[in-house]
Amino acid sequence: MKSLEKIISLFRRFPGVGPKQAERFAMHVLKSDLSEIEELAQVLKEVKGAVKQCRRCYNFSEEDLCFICSSAQRDQTSICVVEQPQDVNAIEKAKIFDGVYHVLHGAVSPLKGRSFSSIKIKELVERIEISPTGVSEIIIATNPDSDGETTAIYLKQILQKHVPRITRIAYGVPLGGDIDYMDEVTLGYAMRGRTKV
Repeated sequence: MKSLEKIISLFRRFPGVGPKQAERFAMHVLKSDLSEIEELAQVLKEVKGAVKQCRRCYNFSEEDLCFICSSAQRDQTSICVVEQPQDVNAIEKAKIFDGVYHVLHGAVSPLKGRSFSSIKIKELVERIEISPTGVSEIIIATNPDSDGETTAIYLKQILQKHVPRITRIAYGVPLGGDIDYMDEVTLGYAMRGRTKV
């Protein structure tokens, strides 16, 4: 069935969705009432029309400024730089950071054709330069992979003349993890990022 193959193919485009899961989603669509499918289609259209990027941090928002950027309770002098909007949500769930964010919408990846100009680095520099309160710290929270590391190194190089303090999030052994189950790279980062107790 060509139409079934088409919907499976569409679901496969979603990140993290493999062939079996895409097939399960397609089967769910086929079993659902037409009203349920129409409701889903309508909500998708509404979300796509209503949600845009915050003009300051580039996180997703329904307003011109997201709720974090517009909050008087947040420390506007501390900016945490992340790759994707979902990274903001992950850090917010930890309830440990009271600053603001800057979403790059990707990481530098020559193999994937993403250069420094294809992510929101220029916008970050402009934001720092025009900040009325100044920026005291940039926290680089890009992923601990080769693309994230490349991006972090580049950010440090271009931001060090604009910001007095640039830090990188720590990574390594997860809380509750067993050292004997960790891979060598993770253990290496954990050893290099050790802190005084």
